Amino acid sequence: MIYAFDTYYYDDYAHTVCLAFQDWNSEHETAIFTEKTTITSEYESGAFYKRELPCILSLLHQIDLKEGDIIIIDGYVTLDEEGKIGLGGHLYEALDQKFPVVGIAKNGFNSPDSGRRIVYRGESKTPLFLTAKGADVDEIKQKIEQMHGNFRIPTLLKKLDQLSRS
Repeated sequence: MIYAFDTYYYDDYAHTVCLAFQDWNSEHETAIFTEKTTITSEYESGAFYKRELPCILSLLHQIDLKEGDIIIIDGYVTLDEEGKIGLGGHLYEALDQKFPVVGIAKNGFNSPDSGRRIVYRGESKTPLFLTAKGADVDEIKQKIEQMHGNFRIPTLLKKLDQLSRS
């Protein structure tokens, strides 16, 4: 199973949503998990994970992860060549490196990272930025390119973003 997470922040709470789907090319999710949590940390530049990681870990209590499951986050797993990690890297560590974590970011990051891949989908000239831990980033790149939908953002990830904001 593939579990994709996104969190949207309101004034006094965070709304985290997870869409579960069977295959990379699935058009529809098999389950939706959602949770509203109190914001435990203000936004801190360079430490976004401190704000979002608790939300994801809390929602993961509703999910029975099994061997072979993959987690997708909206953001970065790795950030640079020196080993600095983003939200996804912290999640990977928090899960004892048992489950692959894939980061799909909409905005570029300036530091060089040989593990980062640029993904173009459909007719879009604007890329997505892919990083991962626990999985081969080149294999995942092919899977992201084949995800359902004709546009830059795959169908289920667009739906996830919309649900997190509602």
